[in-house]
Amino acid sequence: MPTPQREVHDLEHDDFLEEVHSFEFWFQAVEGYLSGTVHGHRPDTRDVPPAGGDRDRLISTLCNYCIGETAALEGASGLVAIAPNRLAKVFLSTQVADEGRHLEVLLRRLADLGVTDPESKVEKRSSPSLQLFRRRLLELVASRDREAAIFAQNVILESLEYAVFHTHATNADPVTREVLEGIIKDERRHIGFGENELGRKLARSPHIRARLGQVRSQLDHLVLDMLETTAPEIGVDRHEQERLGRTYRESVERLGFGS
Repeated sequence: MPTPQREVHDLEHDDFLEEVHSFEFWFQAVEGYLSGTVHGHRPDTRDVPPAGGDRDRLISTLCNYCIGETAALEGASGLVAIAPNRLAKVFLSTQVADEGRHLEVLLRRLADLGVTDPESKVEKRSSPSLQLFRRRLLELVASRDREAAIFAQNVILESLEYAVFHTHATNADPVTREVLEGIIKDERRHIGFGENELGRKLARSPHIRARLGQVRSQLDHLVLDMLETTAPEIGVDRHEQERLGRTYRESVERLGFGS
């Protein structure tokens, strides 16, 4: 049985896509780090939740994470219908499962922290900028602007989430850290899909670059506003916040989009 550890990068390009966009590859990948976990963490991990102001800040942060994951869940599910081929449809369907799991475990973490109505709390305490990003992403999907939607979701949103989650996991309580570490592993696959899809499309149709540059100019400030809001709540100082912003920009610029 093939596993994600095989030398997939030695395969020819079409065979590589057949492998890494498959349900088999996805299942082997997630089984490797979700087996034996409950709600995204090991059941024997001692829960030492923060108290007081630290607890309140964590709740606000998780509410923002939930909106980001909801945006990706809704975006990926809509993109399945307009994906150009079987491999893209299959990969996006695995991403739908990933995003649904992320939302579920984050809402469960809110409940573990004593939030009695997590979904209502998410709507009240999440960043207006992130709420607007979600609406803009779904507008791109609804208009069948496929490349722009993948760019917004799998490059812009996922790149920022990856950077933020990775930093937050370094100083989070034990349960939140394990939940975030599992999500981070999924985000790597999602970003890789977006970069691969758009990189090949841009090579064939360079005129699309102008459209994606326009999308970036419309959405950049929304995700960076979210970073501005979230950074202090996860214990990140101004210097580290600037580093996270650079990490996000570098991810986007791998596709050839300057600041």
